[in-house]
Amino acid sequence: MKVTFADKMLGFMAWVMPLFVACSTFGSLNGAIFASSRLFFVGARNGHLPAALSLINVGCLTPIPSLIFLCLLTLLLLFIRDVFSIINYVSYVEILFIFISVAGLLRLRKTNPDSKRPIKVSLVAPIVFLLTAGFLVIFSVFESPTEVAIGTAIIVLGIPVYYITIHKPWKWLAARSQAINMFCAKLFVCMPNSEKMD
Repeated sequence: MKVTFADKMLGFMAWVMPLFVACSTFGSLNGAIFASSRLFFVGARNGHLPAALSLINVGCLTPIPSLIFLCLLTLLLLFIRDVFSIINYVSYVEILFIFISVAGLLRLRKTNPDSKRPIKVSLVAPIVFLLTAGFLVIFSVFESPTEVAIGTAIIVLGIPVYYITIHKPWKWLAARSQAINMFCAKLFVCMPNSEKMD
């Protein structure tokens, strides 16, 4: 549609529209890559992921192991032929966690009404948002039940994996994790983050 608009309005300069769309896409993707790798980095720094992902390169101060981990996950996803199934997985899981987060915030608002909040909004907006997110979760169950079942299974499988690797790690897994951490630190010239955590 944008190209059709450009053909009508810009004439012989219509080629600039796809160029600007491509530049915008690359810029957005660049920001998304940096933001996503920082999510892995912060999760590892807080003890929710392997410690190797919380290492920072001493030269450029970037979390190179988490960037490479994100790259490997992305390469793995390239082997899935049906891109719409990936979109369904991601959409369902993302809206499910948004639904749970907003429901938790509303519950905290009810159970701790006197807590200090820097921003306090009317309850109408979060309730409408919660209902919309709930509709999208329920609609996903009926629209693509296979993807929802697989996405839910992956989420549920994360619970035992968390318990045996992070919460109360098995000794041989902890030793292996420490060895991987040391290997990544040497390979990528990284060290643990010294920033103070709250």
